[in-house]
Amino acid sequence: MQKQTDIRVKSVRCETERYDYRSPMKFGGRVVRDVVLLNVYVDVESRGGRRGTGFGSMTMGNIWAWSGGVTEPDVTLKVMIELGEKVAAAANDFTFCGHPLEVTDEFALQQNGVVENLQAAHALNEPIPKLAQLVACSPFVAAVFDAYGKMLGENVYNLLSSEFCNYDLSHYLGGDFRGEYLDAYTLRRPKPQMPLYHLVGALDPLRAGDVSEPVGDGLPEHFGEWIHYNGLTHVKIKLNGDNIDWDVNRVLEINAVAEEEQQKRGCNEWFYSADFNERCGSVEYVLEFLRKVETASPLAFQRLQYIEQPTNRNLSAFPENTMHKAAAIKPVVIDESLVDFDSLLESRRMGYSGVALKACKGHGEALLMGAAAQKFGMFLCVQDLTCPGASFLHSASLSARIPTVAAIEGNGRQYCPAANKAWQKRYPTMFNITDGTLGTAVLTGDGIY
Repeated sequence: MQKQTDIRVKSVRCETERYDYRSPMKFGGRVVRDVVLLNVYVDVESRGGRRGTGFGSMTMGNIWAWSGGVTEPDVTLKVMIELGEKVAAAANDFTFCGHPLEVTDEFALQQNGVVENLQAAHALNEPIPKLAQLVACSPFVAAVFDAYGKMLGENVYNLLSSEFCNYDLSHYLGGDFRGEYLDAYTLRRPKPQMPLYHLVGALDPLRAGDVSEPVGDGLPEHFGEWIHYNGLTHVKIKLNGDNIDWDVNRVLEINAVAEEEQQKRGCNEWFYSADFNERCGSVEYVLEFLRKVETASPLAFQRLQYIEQPTNRNLSAFPENTMHKAAAIKPVVIDESLVDFDSLLESRRMGYSGVALKACKGHGEALLMGAAAQKFGMFLCVQDLTCPGASFLHSASLSARIPTVAAIEGNGRQYCPAANKAWQKRYPTMFNITDGTLGTAVLTGDGIY
């Protein structure tokens, strides 16, 4: 089963970058004011002697990935960065050879020792969550995939067939996928353009009168301005999940602003998604929310495309939190709970009808979950983690290459535009948005994008 294109990791190195947010972002009762990017460079060599160097980058979103634990946020951030660095260092001694999907999957089985040693070194009173582990390791995974494409002088999405992979999808996803490969679930060319999903955080001002402290950097100061600045047609709304009146009113207020500003633009069609970040106590809260929105504004209800992870991420601890009733009304997508194939299967049993893919969980993992979701006929979307620069392009490439994904979330430009500056000239259609769409036709380079 060996192929001349199989690779092994030769060397890994990493660095970090930190950026302040231009304005704070609130979600799920938490406020984020800055970001640390972990950047990883990987050198690989094939059995045939070819070499390539890849680059991976991801935000170390500890507030999202390590939520609800007892460890302080400054410690969780430090541990996640250190985990990513130690995993990169350990990969220098990893001799397994194969396709990037195989290399990163096999390496994930070897990193438990790194995790256990780190937990002991920091005397943590809780295990490092699987989600935090995935985020910390995702830049390394991305760099391996990127290096493979660069080594072969081809976009990595065109290197997912049996010609390059040693195992079919049944190796990862079970017998239903026997004889299938990821090329059946991805596109050989990216969609030429895709709508941009803009985020409205719980602290974000909606109108000029809501702005108490202007940022003053020339970018929009409130949601109404963003509609015109980017020509928005897709809006993701962060909700509280524990205050039904606030949540319903927030949607109605956002809809009122959108109707006013879209009328000025001559735009007649736009969409929303609702993200509760696990804060709802039960599906009954979601049902009441939907009923009240529909009663108050049938149009706002109609514009609501899907609902994202309403209840606690620990599915097994709360088996009563089924989503069948809500999913019968609108697609309900799994997000924080999705950490492997077993969790996807469990979410289906509990009534979730959709999947939110994230590049921050690892490129291979996202591709596998995207294939499984398509096989099962589930609603699919791709969410980012306020990803700027390369990490945003990594996320956008998933959206553009997975057939059933309709839009791209990209809020790094809102909260962390400084981290995009080095990339804007290289990919202007991905960072300079005026008509609500991203020019994804450019994502055809060697490697991931």
